[in-house]
Amino acid sequence: MQPIIEAFFDEPTNTITYLVADPATGQAAVIDPVHDFDPARGEVDSASVDHVLARAEERGWRIAMVLETHAHADHLSGAPLIKARTGAWIGIGEHIRDVQKIFRPVFNLTDLKTDGSDFDRLFADGERFALGEMEVEVLHVPGHTPADIAYRIGDAAFVGDTLFMADYGTARADFPGGDARTLYRSIRRLLALPDDTRLFLCHDYKAPGRDDYRWETTVGEQRRASVHVHDGVSEDDFVAMREARDATLAVPKLLLPSIQVNIRAGQLPEAEANGVRYLRIPVKPRASG
Repeated sequence: MQPIIEAFFDEPTNTITYLVADPATGQAAVIDPVHDFDPARGEVDSASVDHVLARAEERGWRIAMVLETHAHADHLSGAPLIKARTGAWIGIGEHIRDVQKIFRPVFNLTDLKTDGSDFDRLFADGERFALGEMEVEVLHVPGHTPADIAYRIGDAAFVGDTLFMADYGTARADFPGGDARTLYRSIRRLLALPDDTRLFLCHDYKAPGRDDYRWETTVGEQRRASVHVHDGVSEDDFVAMREARDATLAVPKLLLPSIQVNIRAGQLPEAEANGVRYLRIPVKPRASG
């Protein structure tokens, strides 16, 4: 038995949210949900979450859990909205504690707990849990961040930002706590799965020459054709490529709001005395001379 998978592409953030259901019981999980955010207006909107919940209701599925592959740097998580409306619990890899410790001083978040307790469940590498009658296996795949995990369900693996489509490549590894060598080893772990394993990605940006968005590939395709990490690419060669490429990449436009929200399981800051919630932007004067 294989999971039923529906994908929801959010073009403003190039993010794919997945609704995954056990066909036997109708129990479902949402993986990497998006909370719509307009930074120019300072407004959040639930349209993306509404779409996923409406589809689950239409199919007669009960959403039992929200699974995050990592603390995203390019979109706000819709996990708290789904939890509030369905009672689902929120899970992430246990190394989110490391990410919280890295970013707590960056934003001076003195009230941030660094024990992961904003999330309902913290997963260890190799942990297994049930989605209806199906088993979900957790694979710790750090490198993009220290806390990245993949979820393997039947013949499908949801790999977050670790891999992109074969014609686009792999995740960046220059965020605090990231490491290109660690990323290579995590990718090789994923590519040791059977060749017909379906890999579901968190993002797509259209590779040069491709006009459509894609987010599903296979282990076999990646091993044959990945422009960054096909079979035969050595660890040292990958690290050299990845570090050189990362040095040219721009900072994600939603990095600062996303990180400070997502390390709290997607929760926005508490409203202040005037009833308004505020996100922080660290400002560092650029050295002259």
